[in-house]
Amino acid sequence: MKFVAYERTLQGTGASRRLRIAGKVPGIVYGAGEPAQIELDHNALYFALKKEAFHSSILEMELAGKTDKVLLRDFQMHPWKQIVLHVDFQRVDERTRIKKKVPLHFINEENSPAVKTDKLLINHVATELEIECLASQLPEFITVDLGTLEKGQSLHVNDLKLDKNVKVVLRGKKNPAIASVAAPVVEEEITPVAVAPAAKGKAAKKNEKQNKK
Repeated sequence: MKFVAYERTLQGTGASRRLRIAGKVPGIVYGAGEPAQIELDHNALYFALKKEAFHSSILEMELAGKTDKVLLRDFQMHPWKQIVLHVDFQRVDERTRIKKKVPLHFINEENSPAVKTDKLLINHVATELEIECLASQLPEFITVDLGTLEKGQSLHVNDLKLDKNVKVVLRGKKNPAIASVAAPVVEEEITPVAVAPAAKGKAAKKNEKQNKK
């Protein structure tokens, strides 16, 4: 994905506030050289942030007539307004080794024996994984095939088919589950209990006495 950024000369809280009023977003690009203060068109950035690929793939940033490869590293939103307040990017090249969270795309769930034959459900225990690899080898997403899952089974990190140069960052967890088979939740129907006429009469008299007090 490509986007355009512009050099930002003025800094500070006041300058950033004026930028936002003008429909711009202040930001910074760091790594592989001197950090650069930048500004971006707010609406273009806002809609780009809604795209999965903008968060998990190498981006091409055009700045001052030069194109750099960057990764989105962080962004801040207004507490309750749909306004992007700030954005951070990191320059990368083919030799840059990075850690990045990548979304999981689940496929063939409906064809698994657990769903197709046993009418069970498959829980997506995780929706993304943090991986470590060279920037040039960063996958936009990881495909998780659920087509072989059966009743009582789970799919774990070690079951994923990843490129040999891509390593999952486990952070102390040995082999966490990615998906598991579970029985569908059955909601119990609550049957209203009928109150006998005599009990109704007693309750009415009790309430009448309490009201007189």
